Amino acid sequence: MTAAPDRLGRLVRRVQADARVPAVSAALHRADRPLWSCTVGETGTDSPLGPGTQFRIGSVTKTFTAALTLQCRDDGLLDLDDPVGRHLDLPAHGELTVRRLLSHTAGLQREPFGDVWDSLSAPDDARLVAELDRAERVLPTGRRFHYSNLGLAVLGQLVARLRGGTWAEVLDERVLTPLGLADTTVSPGPGAATGYLVDAYSDEAHPEPPTDFGAVGPAAQLWSTATDMARWAAFLADPAALDPAGAVLAPGTLDEMRWPVTTTDETLWGAGFGLGLILIPQGERVMHVGHDGAMPGFLAGVYGRRGGEGTAGAMGAAVLGSSGTAAELFELPHRLLAEAVEHDPAEIEPWRPGAPAPAALRGLLGRWWGEGSEYVFSWHDGTLQARAERDPAGRPPAVFAPLPDRPDVYRTVSGREVGELLRLTRDDAGAVIRMHWATYRFTRHQETFDRYDFRAGS
Repeated sequence: MTAAPDRLGRLVRRVQADARVPAVSAALHRADRPLWSCTVGETGTDSPLGPGTQFRIGSVTKTFTAALTLQCRDDGLLDLDDPVGRHLDLPAHGELTVRRLLSHTAGLQREPFGDVWDSLSAPDDARLVAELDRAERVLPTGRRFHYSNLGLAVLGQLVARLRGGTWAEVLDERVLTPLGLADTTVSPGPGAATGYLVDAYSDEAHPEPPTDFGAVGPAAQLWSTATDMARWAAFLADPAALDPAGAVLAPGTLDEMRWPVTTTDETLWGAGFGLGLILIPQGERVMHVGHDGAMPGFLAGVYGRRGGEGTAGAMGAAVLGSSGTAAELFELPHRLLAEAVEHDPAEIEPWRPGAPAPAALRGLLGRWWGEGSEYVFSWHDGTLQARAERDPAGRPPAVFAPLPDRPDVYRTVSGREVGELLRLTRDDAGAVIRMHWATYRFTRHQETFDRYDFRAGS
């Protein structure tokens, strides 16, 4: 980074001072610059504060449990639309599907049975399952977003059952170790920061009691460092850059997790929820994807950035703080990402000539008309592409892939009409004279649906 580090550090120091946070650790990961980190304050222990200091990350844990669940799907161990009771012996709510639990649209109550935040006594695995019949379905399934720690705890049980180990063991083996997240652990290390409640009307900071969340651990148990979490955020945004072999998750699976299933507010569409991930649009086709976390004495925000001019590959930010009341911490990762892009944007890659389109496709490149509107078909980056003439500049094109067993038939693999077929029709000389995309007719000239050709006047 060039001029950005001083600006980023100042943002962190300003929030630490204004929000009165005993300790803040922040980090920014991007593929084109060295890792940036900043710490401000004191741990509350004899250990000095530094990039290796662990903080509780709370509900950021859910993103890991979601990843483990999608791994199980990719390995054929479950289907997202399976009722969870198909894989777990549950006394109640077994009809809720994996997909609904991941997206917080199952309608299940927020916490396990009992006042766990009052007693700070979380159930063990056996008790969590045994008391499911005492937990309410507070909303009809699919009615709307309703956040549920209990739902993710059930998915943690599911993952452990399918993999034949504990949730913690499976997490370490299948995610933490492959991605090099060595400082992310179920229990705090000896140098971990102390969490505090900072008094609203004085400068007193009172230590919060340490809590083990037991069977609800898959929803909120983990401890980590800002540097580990910035790397995790970068993975959520750009998995191919950090896991090119797809050992943890294939890029297509992360695409699926990032697709919004629901909004979190019906009137203010400022955030959405995918499969275990919070999605916060930033305008201009930019999305921040990740999760926030809160546990007694700790707050965390972990987000990766996708899209937009100047966004680098594998770009993620994490902010961890040792106060349970400093809500300003939640906004800071978004500000760090935006500031880095504005003042230290990714380099603009030069355009270079590429290989020509295959001979069989050269004749179809150019302008076509469908549904009364003009489209441009082109060959870029080794693929057949199309975009509507009226599309805004930042909208990605449709991209097509040939079907090996069906000549002149292509599958739309991304963009407009994804999943639909494009079929080419040729004349006796082999020239493409019309196309059908998602069954709509495309011709070289504007036509009505009953084939009135405006050029020919008939």
